[in-house]
Amino acid sequence: MTTLSEITTKLKNEGYIEDFNLKESCLECPANVMQIFPHEFVVDKHYRFEGASDPADAAVVYAISSPKYHLKGILVNGYGMYSDTLTDDMVKALKEKPE
Repeated sequence: MTTLSEITTKLKNEGYIEDFNLKESCLECPANVMQIFPHEFVVDKHYRFEGASDPADAAVVYAISSPKYHLKGILVNGYGMYSDTLTDDMVKALKEKPE
C-alpha cells in the first residue's frame, strides 16, 4: 500500500515542489506569496487516501500545475464531511483534466 508521504515524495521528485494552501476561491502559494485562481491552474493527477478506521484520516493529494506562473505543486486536503467549503469554480477546477 502506498502512503501519503510516499506519494508526496514521488510528486516532489517529479517537480511538484510548491506547497499550496486551499482557500475558498483560490490556491495560496505561501513560498511565492501569491494566489492562483481556478482559471490559472490544472490538476494533473490526484490520489485518494481513506482512513482505515477513522474517517478523519481521509485525504486527497492533488498534483497541480500553473502554466501561467510556471509552477507545479501539491495540495493535500481532506474530503467528504471533513473537506473545506469551496466556491463552485474551485470545485470544478479541482477535477483532474483528461489528457
